[in-house]
Amino acid sequence: METINYYMRALHRDIGFFIIGLTLIFALSGTVLVYRDIGFLQYETQIERKLSPNLGPSELGNILRIRNFKVIQTKGDTVLFREGSYNSASGVARYTARKFPFPLDKIVALHCVTSKSSANVFVSVYGLLLLFLAISSFWMFKKVSSLFRRGIYIACAGFGFSILLLLIL
Repeated sequence: METINYYMRALHRDIGFFIIGLTLIFALSGTVLVYRDIGFLQYETQIERKLSPNLGPSELGNILRIRNFKVIQTKGDTVLFREGSYNSASGVARYTARKFPFPLDKIVALHCVTSKSSANVFVSVYGLLLLFLAISSFWMFKKVSSLFRRGIYIACAGFGFSILLLLIL
């Protein structure tokens, strides 16, 4: 009869092999997103959008989805902001946006999935599989072995490092 250790090791191995591609994608997109503020691997593109006329600054920032949106100046019907301008009479907004090239844009979008996205179940299952891999690693070695004790020490160090990271952020 097989033990729980046998099943946990088998599942850990198979799930690990199954999600290796997703793990590489999320590692790449996470690394790229760390440097998004400096435009790493992004290009600038000019965008022109027809919006409702007479929008207020907060509405305009929300519709354009520009982070830290701030109106710099208003000249007649033209509202100037750091990324571009908006004509409040015609409703036309012209601005510069930074985008990732294809397929990096798709990879980064996966990392930024929200609950309203059709990919939310997919990404949630991936997160649960990663959680299982973390927990199932404690069944890789017999509890009396030196490798198990070593794993416990490394896990404690990882927890400590995580707490330290949260404290300094």
